[in-house]
Amino acid sequence: MFLSDAIPSRLWEYLIATILIILAPGPSVLFTIARAIAWGRVAAIATVIGNAAGMFLISVLVALGLGPILQSSKLFYNGIQWAGGGYLIYLGYAAIAASKAHAQDLQNTDGAKPSFFTSIKNGFWVGTLNPKSIVFFAAILPQFVDQEKNNVTAQLLLLGGIFALVALISDGAYGVLAGTIRIWLSGDVRRLIFMRRFGGVVMIGLGVFTIFSAVIIG
Repeated sequence: MFLSDAIPSRLWEYLIATILIILAPGPSVLFTIARAIAWGRVAAIATVIGNAAGMFLISVLVALGLGPILQSSKLFYNGIQWAGGGYLIYLGYAAIAASKAHAQDLQNTDGAKPSFFTSIKNGFWVGTLNPKSIVFFAAILPQFVDQEKNNVTAQLLLLGGIFALVALISDGAYGVLAGTIRIWLSGDVRRLIFMRRFGGVVMIGLGVFTIFSAVIIG
């Protein structure tokens, strides 16, 4: 009964939004690809494991901190969506504007190869400090919970766990693919620029959708 009550009614819509934001190449994906290009698939997979753990930690902190407030304040619920949607639009614009510089950074393969556990640790900090994930958990995730229920925190924890699991699978696929075709991928900077700009467009679109949802539902 508790598990079924903790499953939001808009779960499938949440899964679509999760897949879109994770597939959009942001800091975590770019960091993973950079590791794959420089040091191969093993380093990339270790980075992804750490990154997913960091994301889940943020989701837990957000759920425990925001859950009770979201359950009691409609104004706060709508305000955080506006703030998060606006910040996502900013992140998308920044990604597009700096796409050339980011692409050139990805081609930099200098430095010694880190150990497996060092890669996990580095990935953990990237996942913990990733602004895209923080905004998603704090601003976008709450709109998919059933506010009228008395278990908003449990719903947020479930959705955060799903996000981390999808990120583990998706970023892992990015890492394996980039590690396999790393010579081709790093051979033309235009491919990396396109990937970064595409991610920026997706973030802008999701930000607009978030604000639009706040206007319609609010």
